[in-house]
Parts: sequence; C-alpha cells; structure tokens
Amino acid sequence: MTDKQPVNTPSGTGPAQSPNSGIRLIVWFLTVFLFSYFWLDMSQTQQRQDLSYTEFKERVRAGDVATVTMQGAQVTGTLHRPEPVTGANQAPVSNRFTTTLPPIDDPQLIPLLEEQGVEVRARAEEGSWWARLLVGLIPWLLIIGLFWYASARMQERMMGGGGAGGLFGFAKSRAKRFERGQSRVTFDDVAGLANAKRDLREISGYLRDPEHYRKLGAKIPRGVLLMGPPGTGKTLLARAVAGEADVPFFSISGSEFIEMFVGVGASRVRDMFESAKKEAPAIIFIDEIDSVGRARGTGLGGGHDEREQTLNQILNEMDGFDPHETVVVLAATNRPDVLDAALMRPGRFDRKVTLDLPDRPAREAILKIHSREVPLAADADLARLAALTVGFSGADLENLVNEAALLAGRTGRNDVDMTLLLEARDKVVLGGLREMVLSDEEKNLVAFHESGHAVAACMLPHADPLDKVTILPRGRALGVTEQIPDVERHNFKQSYLYDRIGVMLGGRGAEKLIFSEVSSGAEEDLKQATNLARHMVTHWGMSDRIGPVAFRRGEEHIFLGREMAQQRDFSEHTAEVIDAEVSRLLKAREEDIAQLLERHRALLEALAKMLLEKETLEADEIQKLVAAHPPAST
Repeated sequence: MTDKQPVNTPSGTGPAQSPNSGIRLIVWFLTVFLFSYFWLDMSQTQQRQDLSYTEFKERVRAGDVATVTMQGAQVTGTLHRPEPVTGANQAPVSNRFTTTLPPIDDPQLIPLLEEQGVEVRARAEEGSWWARLLVGLIPWLLIIGLFWYASARMQERMMGGGGAGGLFGFAKSRAKRFERGQSRVTFDDVAGLANAKRDLREISGYLRDPEHYRKLGAKIPRGVLLMGPPGTGKTLLARAVAGEADVPFFSISGSEFIEMFVGVGASRVRDMFESAKKEAPAIIFIDEIDSVGRARGTGLGGGHDEREQTLNQILNEMDGFDPHETVVVLAATNRPDVLDAALMRPGRFDRKVTLDLPDRPAREAILKIHSREVPLAADADLARLAALTVGFSGADLENLVNEAALLAGRTGRNDVDMTLLLEARDKVVLGGLREMVLSDEEKNLVAFHESGHAVAACMLPHADPLDKVTILPRGRALGVTEQIPDVERHNFKQSYLYDRIGVMLGGRGAEKLIFSEVSSGAEEDLKQATNLARHMVTHWGMSDRIGPVAFRRGEEHIFLGREMAQQRDFSEHTAEVIDAEVSRLLKAREEDIAQLLERHRALLEALAKMLLEKETLEADEIQKLVAAHPPAST
C-alpha cells in the first residue's frame, strides 16, 4: 500500500536559507541607502553658505561671485574667496553658497551678472526630495528583488527535491530524506514477492543489528539491484526495507543528477553519499538508474559526457565504502540489459533481485491490501477478480480498486460491489467509453469484425478463452474482443502463438468474407500479428527455413537529440529471407482463418446480429450461440 509522502528535508549539510533572510537583507540595504542618502545631502547642505538675496547682490557688485547655477527659485554658486576666519577654533568657511530668488522677477539680476563677468548656468527644476529618492532607489529595489526572487525559487526547487536551498544550491543532492520511522511501509504491506523479500530481509536485519552479522564474519552487500517490469513494486519494496530496518532513507531518481552544467551530477552524487555516510546506517535508493547507468562509450560526448561523469562518480563512491560504514545502495530499473558492466559487477551491486508480475494468489493478496480502506459489498469476490486480471502489475491492481471507488462515488453508492469492480477492470484494460455515434454501416462493419475475432477465439484449440465482445467504442478502439488466459503462461508453445496470430487476423478475415473487401480497422491487429510473427522467426527459431538462430534487430535510440541506430547482426540477404518468412507465416494463417470462418459463417452472422442488438456479449451468451450453430459440412 502506498504510504503518505513525508515532508522532505535537505540531505546537504549546512542550514537552509529562508525567505525571511532575504527580507531582512532588503530591509538592511534600504536602511543603509536611506542613511547614506540623507547624510550625503545634509553634509552637502551644511558645506554651503546661506546668503540672503540682498547679500547675494552685494557680493555680485563687489566682484566676489565666480559662478551661478539657477534651478527654479534656487540659486547656488561659488565665490572667488571665502569669508576670512576670525577665530582660531573656527573652521574655514566654504566658498560655496546658496540663496533663493524673490517671487517677483528681478530684471536687473541678469545684466548685473553679465556686467561682473559671472558664469551663469541654468538647470531644469527638480521635484521634491522624496521623488528624487524614489528615482535613485527604484533601480536598486528592482535588482535586489530580482536576486531575492531567484534565490527563493531556487530554494523552493531544491527543497522540493530534497536538496539544500539557496541561489547556489543546485550542486547539492536532491535526494528526499526520510527520517527514522517516517517510512511506515513494511514487508507486510508488500503482497507476493516472497523470494525478493527473503533476500532483502537480510539487508534490513544487517542495518538494524550490524554487530550480529559482523560476529559471523558476514559483510553487508554494498548494492542491491531491483529489476522488473514497471509497476511491480520496486520503489515500494525499497521503502519497506527502510521501514523494517528503521534507518534514514535517501530516495532520488537517476534523472535528478543531470543538469545542463558540467560536473553538477557528480557533485550531487558526492553530496548524497557524504550525507548518507554521516547518518549511517542508512539506505540510498536510486530509482531508474538506467538514466545515468547506461553502458559508457555509446554517447557522442565520450568521457566528457555529463552522464558518464555522474556514473563514474557513483562507481567511485560505491568503491569507497569502508567496512564499518553500513550504507546500502538500492537501485531499480526495468532495463538491466543497458546498464554498464562496471556497475553490475560484484563489489558494486553484489545482489540482483528480480521482481515478476504477481501470480494469482499474489494478485488476490494485493487486492486485499489496496481495498482495506474501501467499503466492499457482500458480493465483491476478490478471488474471481484476481483470476480476471492476468498480467496486471501491483500498480495496475491499485489503480483498478481506486477506479472502482471513484465509480461508486460518481453514482452515489456507499460501497463497492462486484459490478463496479468489473466495470473498473474493463476501464483499465479496454479504456473508457467514448462518446461517438457510428453510422449503421460502420456499426455493421465493426460487429462483423469483432465477431470474426470471437469465432477464431472460440474455434482455435490453443487460443485463450473468450471473455467478452463489445462494439461500444472504448479507448482508441471502435470495438473490443477480450480473452482471459486460463493459466499463467511463462513459456509459449508454437501452436499457441499460431492460434494467437489467427485470432488477430480473424477480424480482417470476417470483413473479407462478408464484404469482399477489408477496411482500415485491422491496422492494430496487423501490427501485433507482424511483430509476433517476426519475433517467432528471429528470436525463437520457429521457422524451418531460418532455423534455430536468434538475430538481434537494429534498435533506434535517441541521444542528445539525435537518432542513433544500433547495427543489426545479419546481412541484407538474411533480412530478405526473414521478411519473406514473416510474410509467408502471416499469409498461411490468413488462409487458415478464412477457411475456418467459411465453415462457421452461420455462427459469425449470428454473433454479429446479436452484437448489433445488445452491443456487448458475455462469455456464457457466446457459448450458447456456439452450441446452437455447428460448423457447416465441407
């Protein structure tokens, strides 16, 4: 069961900055600025002599005035010689002065100044002192506000990722740090996966009591790699290990190491491992490690590639564990085939745990865990639902239960019954119902198409049992034919694969039989059939002409915005032979299905007619039609 997300705390050392510190910095700067502004203005004012207008004109007539600056009614200027000092303790008087013009213009002033050779300057009248203050202060406020905003946003981003805050905290680790006891997930919350839990119990036991294992001479594995398809519970299992061991837990995704700045990934790796070592015993969990752990030497940047530098730092840190440092690195991936060999060797990831899709008992247990807080009706049969969810992962089952609860809330129900559970299962598998209106001609075509799939599924001996057929548009399909495997298959026989291709081609065969032409509705069927046939020929040796050989097909990967094709390991002639074999296999199955549908044309037409009436047919209704329409004699 998914636990609630705890509050993230930074894994880097040092106190994190807060927005209040930025506000205090701005207030401090404004105080200093205002004090400096007023002190400078007052000091300049005190250094000037304040002359009356009469005294000013007398000084002009006496030839003492050198320059005059007029700014509105305010006149400032300089004297040729300052006032003489009369006392020994008096400071010298400045030669700068200021005066104010009378309200009425003096027509004699300008001629007098010109007569005495005074240099006259004029300036535009300025506003009040507070307007001048704002003009000088606003640019500084904008600059400081921009820096503070950038720092706050960077801090929020780092704190959201678990890293240290501050403007320059991007080199700190972004790992989410779970304190002791915060990870309330234990192995009891993980259904199934008995073998994986057995291997990981030793890890949690060692972290909880390392001295017991040291006395036995046992060394803790430095790394454990969790491998399995998406949704099988790799992250949940890692949190369960931390919950069982009751130790600090550092969680990060491999993609969070990489930034546009060179060396940032390696710096974050160092910071994360340093933080974990300080709090040992501890667990480091790296999710999707294949994003940084891919095989080196395949990129365009070579050894200077940021991803490869990050991987090198991870390898160095895992080699640097001392025996007394009880730090375990758990990593998860669904692509173990692309990981670097140095990362996979013993001494780094000593133990590799494979997680598979849950079997039927495990699915039932998972459904019970996820429905503990859901009020189930008396008819809710989780055992039957587990049988109908072959191929579901743990995440799929959790989503199914949640969808059923949402449907119950939408319809105003107080509990979740089996009908809602089955409807939620159909929504997860087939997609939601689409609000689109088909014409009678299109509906008739879809009915025969789905009937062709259904007839092939019923009559082919090795096909999976038929469960439901519908012509209601769901997801991206106009109609759906659903089969439920009766057993858990991990190995596929050739006969089963042939019949599976036959079911895929049944819809197209029915269109060709009834309408003498085919439509575009079989596009997805042809894609799946072609991929399966090619896999049979190139990987499983199910072609007499090709023989028991497995070929690797070229795969395209996107790296640094460019498509990089992986070279195939066979010649052009072999490629032509493979294409010919795939085409031959599909054409042979198409002919077999055409003959089968011809023999069961009465059943095909009856199924299509009932589908047009009811739109959805269950397995028992289809079996009644099968029993009532025997094959035609040949």
